[in-house]
Amino acid sequence: NKYRADHLLDENGVKVSEATGLELLEKLLNENRVSCPDCGSVNWKVSSFLTMFQTNIGPYKENIGFLRPETAQGMFVEFRQIYEINRARMPFGVAQIGKAYRNEISPRQGLIRLREFSQMELELFFDPLNSRCPYLDEVKDVIMNILDEEKVRRGDSVPHNVNAREAVEKGLVKEEWLAFMMALSQKFLCMLGIRPEFQRFKAKLEGERAHYSAQTFDHEVLTGKFGWIEVAGHAYRQDYDLKSHSIKSKTSMEVVEELGCPIKVSKRFAYLDPTKVKRDFGQLSTQIFKAVSGMKPYELAELLERYGKIDVSGTVIGKEYFIFKEVEETVSTRKYIPHVIEPSFGIERIVHVVLEHAYREKEDRVILSLNEEIAPYKYAVFPLVKKDGLDVKAKEIYLMLKLKGYSVLYDDDGSIGRRYARADEIGVCKAITVDYQTLEDDTVTVRDRDSWLQNRVKIFEI
Repeated sequence: NKYRADHLLDENGVKVSEATGLELLEKLLNENRVSCPDCGSVNWKVSSFLTMFQTNIGPYKENIGFLRPETAQGMFVEFRQIYEINRARMPFGVAQIGKAYRNEISPRQGLIRLREFSQMELELFFDPLNSRCPYLDEVKDVIMNILDEEKVRRGDSVPHNVNAREAVEKGLVKEEWLAFMMALSQKFLCMLGIRPEFQRFKAKLEGERAHYSAQTFDHEVLTGKFGWIEVAGHAYRQDYDLKSHSIKSKTSMEVVEELGCPIKVSKRFAYLDPTKVKRDFGQLSTQIFKAVSGMKPYELAELLERYGKIDVSGTVIGKEYFIFKEVEETVSTRKYIPHVIEPSFGIERIVHVVLEHAYREKEDRVILSLNEEIAPYKYAVFPLVKKDGLDVKAKEIYLMLKLKGYSVLYDDDGSIGRRYARADEIGVCKAITVDYQTLEDDTVTVRDRDSWLQNRVKIFEI
């Protein structure tokens, strides 16, 4: 059987980063005599594995495709159209919920590691030269537990306790929009019932995060069974995606901003050096020139400055094959490719942590203490017995509450104690019991799910 090497080590008390090399992983597995969960063997061989699902498109074997590992790219491809629909205003965000696929080596831990899962992703597009977020004061009371890269590198598990503005001012988070989204993410999980002390944001080190990300934080929740579990990721993707799609599709992803008055700017352009390209690439030269001709010279210069090379139809071309020119221009508009902040949530993982944190046991009975916002029913209505008009009165109250817009459960099966227990198990917030006194004075008992306390109130007060 095959297993994730880093996960096996972690389960056996050996902490490694996601960027750990194959040789070191193999050495650690064998030195620590980590045994196979199935056969007990302690002899390991580590190799790389592609976690994208490969398939053939149509009837042709050479037409290879992959199932999407994230939902994000559809939003990047449609950026130009969405930008125009938004009347060319910046910043703006696009959200999407959908299926994603990862060819996991050993999917385990229930909902935690799946090959097919649901994602909620948001792409926030903003101007990198005007990246101020005007909403930080709206989340000033959200105190986050942040492990920045320095603490992660040192193995320090004591987090900074800061709000979004403080996180930016102290240099823990690079962009205001990123800090704002992290605070909203914490508020969202609090609304679902996860208390702040069980949440933290852990920075990914440079070798662990995606190559396009300038900064990434995992939003983690502490669980009883699996420890800290990542339920969301918050990445500063810069302009990598839009720029890549722009180059490959030859469709501009630029935003045009009108300037108050013309200004002089210095631009750097990159052009292929024909002599060097023909000398070193021979017959591929024609294909390379054709592919590069569709790219904008200033975008090429930016890519080469950032990465030192570009990939042209599978051929890597280093910056030494380009000639760079500096040009001064007078412009009345500013063109730029927006930068992106991306919060990405795993829905199944969120379901798991919410249910675990809501689960209680009291006197050998199960209580699902879900927040009112996500509980399946706000009220349950029970007649004490199904006779003497109590059931009729109970149904009247049930319909009244339904008309008021509440989610309501009606149950008249079994003893009142069994009905209370069933309601507690599925997370019904309050149970209303109609008894003989109800027929006399229009009062009912309202029982709280978590405390089991009961109060008698007038029906119209519910």
